[in-house]
Amino acid sequence: MTISEGEPDLKIALEALLFAASNPVSISQLAEVLSRNPEEIALALKTLEVEYKQKRGVRLQWHIGKVQMTSAPEFGSLVEKFLGLESTSRLSWAALETLAIVAFKQPITRPGIDAIRGVNSDGVLRNLLSKGLLEETGRAETPGRPILYGTTSDFLQHFGLSSIQEIPPLEDEPANNENDNKNDRVLKD
Repeated sequence: MTISEGEPDLKIALEALLFAASNPVSISQLAEVLSRNPEEIALALKTLEVEYKQKRGVRLQWHIGKVQMTSAPEFGSLVEKFLGLESTSRLSWAALETLAIVAFKQPITRPGIDAIRGVNSDGVLRNLLSKGLLEETGRAETPGRPILYGTTSDFLQHFGLSSIQEIPPLEDEPANNENDNKNDRVLKD
């Protein structure tokens, strides 16, 4: 349908809602507001996503089944300059290392992160939680029920990703070579 027929085009309506939304929204929320079925909404969003990637200044960002409109990553510094934001907050190597571990292994517990890093990660986790790059996603079904951590939509935005699926798969350990010294391997799954 077209706007002249009294009901807005679905893509245009989705664009307006996503532009106005202050947080990511689910397909079911959009379907309810627009009185459409979720499959129609998902298809229209995928169409918009493709259109936005073709020389447009905005993108759709997906995180845990929710979507939001964001500026295109290639214009990040320009948007920061326009808004008067300074990129003074840099991430330390420990923070980047922890983010990478969580991104690839999420959901993961602090002891799981510590085992991979080889050091205590309490401080760096607190810092990443306060920056909104990580969040608590639940509790593990193990003794003590440790907290599980995962990445946030802010993490995706910070690194210019539209979804967690854009992170390449973690490669398996290379096949054992006769010359490999088993003592050289620090960690093993």
